[in-house]
Amino acid sequence: MTKLPSDAKLLRIFIGESARFDGRPLYEAIVLKARELGLHGATVLRGPMGFGKSSRLHTAKILRLSEDLPLVIEIVDSEDKIDAFWPVIEPMMGSGLVTLEKVTVLRYGVEDLTKPA
Repeated sequence: MTKLPSDAKLLRIFIGESARFDGRPLYEAIVLKARELGLHGATVLRGPMGFGKSSRLHTAKILRLSEDLPLVIEIVDSEDKIDAFWPVIEPMMGSGLVTLEKVTVLRYGVEDLTKPA
C-alpha cells in the first residue's frame, strides 16, 4: 500500500442504519468497496441520536428504540483516490448527506523504529 500523503481529503457519508444496497447494509457495501479498491481505510461511526432532511428524530433511548440510527462513514485518502472513489459509490446511495473536505494527515500507522532505515 502506498503512503498516505499529508495533504489528503476526508469523504464523510451520513446515512441511516437501515440503508441497504444489493441486499446488505449500505455502510458495509461502501467499506468493502473502499477496501477492494485499495483505499487506506474507512471507519463507520454509529450515533445514538440524530435527524436529517425529514427532521424525524432517530434515537437509541430505551423507551423509544430506533431501528434506523444515524451512521457516519469516514474515509481519508489522497485527493486522487477519493475523487475516483466517489463516482463508484454514488450509484449505491439513496438518501443521505455526503461531504468532502481537505485534511492534513499528521500521523498514519506506526513505524517500527527497531528496523534499520
